[in-house]
Amino acid sequence: MICVLLLTLFAVVSADRLSRSCGTCDPSKCAPLPAEGCSSGTLLDACGCCELCASGTGEPCWGRGASAKRCASGLECVKSDKDKKSKSGVCVCKSSYPVCGSDGVNYNSGCELKAASVKAVKDKKPEIKIRNKGKCAQAPVIVTAPGEVWNVTGSQVFLSCEAIGIPTPVLTWRKVSNSKDKTLPLPGDKDNLAVQTRGGPEKHEVTGWVLGRMMSCKRTWPPTEMLKHYACALMTSI
Repeated sequence: MICVLLLTLFAVVSADRLSRSCGTCDPSKCAPLPAEGCSSGTLLDACGCCELCASGTGEPCWGRGASAKRCASGLECVKSDKDKKSKSGVCVCKSSYPVCGSDGVNYNSGCELKAASVKAVKDKKPEIKIRNKGKCAQAPVIVTAPGEVWNVTGSQVFLSCEAIGIPTPVLTWRKVSNSKDKTLPLPGDKDNLAVQTRGGPEKHEVTGWVLGRMMSCKRTWPPTEMLKHYACALMTSI
């Protein structure tokens, strides 16, 4: 109980000291903002009276009084571990995950998006907002397509396919008929075909394989079974 009372008393005394040091707010006495504007936006000083330029990512920050240099929204002031006695620090972003902006651009963090939004508004363009956490949706594309493979009857044929998309696409294999107007999902009922899929090797990528053993016994060259066409197909939720 004593500790709680002491903490409460300290908070009241600190607030009272700040109130006395601020005095009456007179906006006419506030220093003007730079003519070119503030790259990281503005915020009110510790007294809640004058507008000041906020410090952006990597810029210095210090103090708590009326002359304090404070970080923009979404940033926090972090002091160096090497010089703990120093009262100044550097503004760093509170979040480190990428975000997708309403302009369809990927940003490394919400702070980077906020800085871009401030610049856009300054240039008379629409404000940029966070559309979603993570990267923007991207239509799936094949990174590595299956190549043409020649083999002999009775041996195995190995095909691979890599694709990327956001969200991660679903990769399937299909057998293409000679007429090109009909496809059949693999492996189907073929006991000489095996299909496997896994995530990777990179984020939002997927890799698939089809392994088959050619079973043609015809004496034509090349064997009929070797003339079959196989394709990897992609599906996504967007």
